[in-house]
Amino acid sequence: MTDQTLGQTVQTPEELERLAFAQQIADQVESFLLALRAIARENDPGRGVSLLLLEISQILLAGARLGAQQDFTPRLEYQPDVGPEPDVDDMRLRLAEMLGGLDTYGFVFDPYVPEVVESQLSDDLTSIATDLDNGLRHYTNGNVAEALWWWQFSYVSSWGNLAGAALNALLSVVSHDRLDVEVPAEAAQLQAADALLDGEEPNA
Repeated sequence: MTDQTLGQTVQTPEELERLAFAQQIADQVESFLLALRAIARENDPGRGVSLLLLEISQILLAGARLGAQQDFTPRLEYQPDVGPEPDVDDMRLRLAEMLGGLDTYGFVFDPYVPEVVESQLSDDLTSIATDLDNGLRHYTNGNVAEALWWWQFSYVSSWGNLAGAALNALLSVVSHDRLDVEVPAEAAQLQAADALLDGEEPNA
């Protein structure tokens, strides 16, 4: 609701809070989209995986904030036309090339219906980008209500799940890279611990 005072529109504290929230989400979305395009141009897969891990974590925070809000309601029954979807094929191919053998992964889409599905990180990341970009274009056109509704709806129905699965896959890559290494000192400690448990005297 707004009040008319001297011909000017006065926004309520709730409306101002919503506008500030929308601006914060829009900034995070724009930052993610720019970062994803830059990562797709990376020549170093190790650095690319680390950056993707960071960016997906940050956009999931935005999604969690959207999910914690009461349901937003668009003003119109149908989405306003914001033009054709952006061409993400080049970015998808670049991501697939950078990730190489890490691109294909398996995940459980619904933990309450535990069926493992196979997907590609490059496909899922570009799908996330498309969903986020659609909301950003609504926001840029001044339709804040539609932008918030779309970001929230698509987070719950699509990109939130995909981002969570992608984050888990990338974290698995990092974990294997850092933990699947035999460290001589640790091996000696384990051997000594086994000896003690067996009642033997450990070697000096």
